[in-house]
Amino acid sequence: MRFLSYNSASGPRPGVLLDAGHVLDLRTAVSASSEDAAELNSMLSLIQAGQRGLDTVAELLDKPCDEAVLELAGLQLVAPLPVPEQIRDFANYEGHCIKAMAASMRLRAAREEDPDAALKRMQDSGAYRLPPVWYEIPLYYKGNRFATNGHKGVVEWPPFAENLDYELELAAVIGSRAKDVSKEDAPQHIFGYTIFNDFSARDIQARWEGQFRMGPAKGKDFDTSNSFGPWIVTCDEIPDPYSLDMQVRVNGEVRGQGSSGGAQHDFAACIAQLSRSETLYPGEIIGLGTIEGGCGFESLTWLNDGDVVELEIEKIGVLENRVVRI
Repeated sequence: MRFLSYNSASGPRPGVLLDAGHVLDLRTAVSASSEDAAELNSMLSLIQAGQRGLDTVAELLDKPCDEAVLELAGLQLVAPLPVPEQIRDFANYEGHCIKAMAASMRLRAAREEDPDAALKRMQDSGAYRLPPVWYEIPLYYKGNRFATNGHKGVVEWPPFAENLDYELELAAVIGSRAKDVSKEDAPQHIFGYTIFNDFSARDIQARWEGQFRMGPAKGKDFDTSNSFGPWIVTCDEIPDPYSLDMQVRVNGEVRGQGSSGGAQHDFAACIAQLSRSETLYPGEIIGLGTIEGGCGFESLTWLNDGDVVELEIEKIGVLENRVVRI
C-alpha cells in the first residue's frame, strides 16, 4: 500500500493510492461504510493502529465507494506524515561522508587569509577524517519534526543562508513501539519507507556550527526544510530496501545517482542503537543517510533560486520540490 496526506480546508487528510492517478480518501470511505474506524482519521493514527488499521484499509480498498475516490492530480500533497513523532537522520554512506568532510575543509579554508596553507593545516590535523567510532556504531542527529514539506511543496529559502543544498535519502517510518530490540527483531518495527530530502544551508553549517562541532542545527532547521514523500510505501512492497536505484535531478539534469546498498549500518542497526534504554514510537522517521553523489555539497555545487529538485527512488517514486528565496 501507498499512503499519503493531502491538504484540505480542515487540514491534512489521509489517503491511499488506488492506481497511478487516483486516491481513496480514507475519512470519506469510512463515513460511507459501516466501519467505525477512528484510527483512519490521520496518517499517524493509522500507523499507531498497526495491523488493525491496515486490515481496515484493505477492506475499504476491496470495494472503494465512488464519493471517496479523488484524482491525484487535483490534490495538494503534504508530507505523508505531516508531523512525525520524531526525525532522526543518520550518516551511513562512507563515500558521502568522506567527500562532505573534504568539502567542509575547503569551505573553511577559503575564508582564511592563506586558503592553501589553511587547507594543508586542516588536512594534516586529521580532524576531518572519519573517526573509528563511525564504523562501530550508527551516528545521527535530530531534525525539526514541525518543519516538514511534501511532494511539489515550495522550500522557503531562509534569508540568512546563501548555499542551499539537497540530500538524497531513503527513510523508514517506525510502525510499532520498540525498546532494547535486537538487530534481528528491529525490521518488524518498520511500517514502511519514503523519500527524504534533507535541505541544508551549507554556509551556515560551515561558518557557525562546524566551529563548535555540536552537529547540525540552524543549517538544517528552518520551515519546510524536511521534505518527505510523495507517500509511504509499506514494507511488503519493498522486501529489500538495500537494492534500490536512487537518483537526484535539478531542473531535469541528473546531478547524482547510486543505490541504497552499501550503508555502513542498515535500518536494523540504527533501530537497535536508538532503542537502547529508549522507547521508539510509531510515527518516528529514520533517515538512513545521504548516498555518495546525493548532494551538491560534495562538489561545492549549490542550488539557485527557483530550482526544481527531484529525488527518485526505485519502488517509491519521485519527490519534487522547488526552492524559492523568501
